[in-house]
Amino acid sequence: MTTISDIPLTTIDGATTSLADYADKVVLIVNVASRCGLAPQYEKLEALQKTYGERGFTVLGFPSNQFLQELSTEDKIKEYCSMTWGVTFPMFEKVRLNGKSAHPLYQELTKTPDAAGKAGKVKWNFEKFVITPDGGIHRFRPTVEPDAPEIVSLIEVSLPAST
Repeated sequence: MTTISDIPLTTIDGATTSLADYADKVVLIVNVASRCGLAPQYEKLEALQKTYGERGFTVLGFPSNQFLQELSTEDKIKEYCSMTWGVTFPMFEKVRLNGKSAHPLYQELTKTPDAAGKAGKVKWNFEKFVITPDGGIHRFRPTVEPDAPEIVSLIEVSLPAST
């Protein structure tokens, strides 16, 4: 049986990886879009990366044009993220989030209910999923900011204590 950790992923640079490479980390997966009104969330995502990265946390960005707000190529996305927001966290190739051609990762993630108990399709850009080292998946809708207390406390409680 395939687990979410086994699903093949392709980085924005074309390398193959999977969530298994991040198994010991707290991972925040977010579907991003450069031309979305929520794009300023990149700044808070990068701040989380800088704050917690050395303690075993990472943001994983998955560009998607599902809502027609992403740039046309991976190179343009990479340049935008780097030049505009100073993104250092791993980015992946553009993926589909919903429907029959949804990426297998999102087919699995969208089974997870949000705080209101609703599972199902991604509603908009910048929907967040936190995966903890114990395999727990926690879903946060797009309007929940990356530095919201419920996300930060989940990250902190899931990381090893800082020394």
